[in-house]
Amino acid sequence: MERDRDPAARSRYRAFVRTHHPDAGGDPEVFAAGLELFRARERPRNDRPDRYDAPVEVVPDARSVSGLVKRVRAWRRRRSRSRVR
Repeated sequence: MERDRDPAARSRYRAFVRTHHPDAGGDPEVFAAGLELFRARERPRNDRPDRYDAPVEVVPDARSVSGLVKRVRAWRRRRSRSRVR
C-alpha cells in the first residue's frame, strides 16, 4: 500500500491490518485473504507495455574476444615498428 496515494485507501488498509493482524488477535487466514485482496487492487494495470519485452541489442565490448584481437594486433604493429628512425 506504499505506492497508493489515496489517503482513504491507506486508512482502510491500516484499519484492516490493525483489526485482523494475527499478532493483535486476528485470524491468520482472514488476514492473508484480506491482504491478497488489497494487493490485487494495487497491482498495476496492463495499460503500458512491459519493459522487459524490449528487443535485445548486442553492444560490442572492448573486453570481449574481438576487443582482445584488436589489442593484440595493435600490440604487434607497435612491436614490429623499427625503433631507430
